[in-house]
Amino acid sequence: MPLINALKGALIGVALVIPGLSGSIFAVIVGLYEPLLKAIAQFKQDWRQAIGFLWPIGIGAGIGVLLSTKIILWLCTAYPLAAYSFFIGLVLGSLPFIWRKLKKLNWQQVLIAIACGGLMLLITKIGGHQNESDIAIKQLTSLQDFGMLTFTGFFSVSLMVIPGVSGSIMLMIIKQYGTVYHAVSQLLDLLVYLVTGRFEQAGEAFKSVALLLPFMLGAVIGTVIVAKIMHYLLAHYAQYVYAGVLGVILAAIWILAETGVVPAWPAVGGLTTLLGPIALIAVMLVLGAIATIYFDRA
Repeated sequence: MPLINALKGALIGVALVIPGLSGSIFAVIVGLYEPLLKAIAQFKQDWRQAIGFLWPIGIGAGIGVLLSTKIILWLCTAYPLAAYSFFIGLVLGSLPFIWRKLKKLNWQQVLIAIACGGLMLLITKIGGHQNESDIAIKQLTSLQDFGMLTFTGFFSVSLMVIPGVSGSIMLMIIKQYGTVYHAVSQLLDLLVYLVTGRFEQAGEAFKSVALLLPFMLGAVIGTVIVAKIMHYLLAHYAQYVYAGVLGVILAAIWILAETGVVPAWPAVGGLTTLLGPIALIAVMLVLGAIATIYFDRA
């Protein structure tokens, strides 16, 4: 179970970094969302059990984040059709799970789904695109920097607890995606420098990594607050919450297709030319859906 939870955590970590993906939706997809909320919201009541449950997920998420800053983003750039089709497959595979939670749809739930899906699309459009090289804060030099990064962690991570909200998009909205992305990518470089004895380079990398300290402070505070709210809502209004999640998931499919599949689709060509991309998309959709179903049952 710890290994499976670590793998699930890695998927969540990947979603935290890739713009347009939502860590909370991936937590729903792999069946960890409600257990995570419960562990965080009721941490004081049984902290030993909570830590035992959270640590493999946290380690997996950390590995997923580090992989995303190097490998996953490269895959999304070099092979967008395959990568984003796989992500869409992961999301599609969660629909049976969501439907089981809903049981049946009434008009109120349909309206909630439409509203949440529309809001997700609107937020994504507002966020626009910020390149990871656009670094607003390069190192901590003042209390203002510390306060801004604490707010950044609180704002992006606390909202990310809400299913469907992309932390990356939230960072783009407040123009801090490049800052946080660069700091996380420098963490892996820092470890390499320390292991290889390049301490001068390690010192420079640490100046960027230090930005994550106030960010994590804000993130922890925000996560605890919003996790308690979402835990309450799931306990009393679960079907309405999952109606909103359904809308967000459908919006996420649109966003992922618009972000990675449509731009990579061949501009011209006959049926023969398109057979390859169509087959690739179909295979990756199926693989993604199978992966979700496996993790949901594991």
